[in-house]
Amino acid sequence: MVRIERAAEADTSADADSAVTDLYRGHALGLMRLALLMVGDRPTAEDVVQEAFAGLYRRWGGLRDRDKALTYLRSAVLNGSRKVLRRRRLPFRVQHQPPVWSAETAAMVGEDRREVLAALHRLPARQREALVLRYFANLTEEEIAAAMGISRGTVKSTASRGIAALGRMLGEDAG
Repeated sequence: MVRIERAAEADTSADADSAVTDLYRGHALGLMRLALLMVGDRPTAEDVVQEAFAGLYRRWGGLRDRDKALTYLRSAVLNGSRKVLRRRRLPFRVQHQPPVWSAETAAMVGEDRREVLAALHRLPARQREALVLRYFANLTEEEIAAAMGISRGTVKSTASRGIAALGRMLGEDAG
């Protein structure tokens, strides 16, 4: 009986190793970008994503629907980002700089990006998450709803309010 249990544990461990490794190879970069947009700095984003993957690995044997592992990871990254932001005493500061091709482009892109990211981080958390998942992670409404644990209709209305608020903050017509 003990041998059977150990064999089952070994199979589950090998399955978890393979599945989580495949998910990491396919989705870690996108999840890193998501976390970076949410928390604002690379080391913290890396920690959030690493913890999400570690949590998935630990819970692999207890997952009811392993086809939803990516949804679990997205939710874990969002929850980890929320946790970090709650603990932070200092306001969000944009630190990530995109690649640029000239000094003029660097100045223009950098300033525009800083303004958008600063405005994005002034939004309520739910609106910010919906917009980041939709426009930066390119998720569908269904995927966003699953990651955030809300309905598809709530995703639509939350994103719409977020876009309108960003437009007001940036002095543009959002609509």
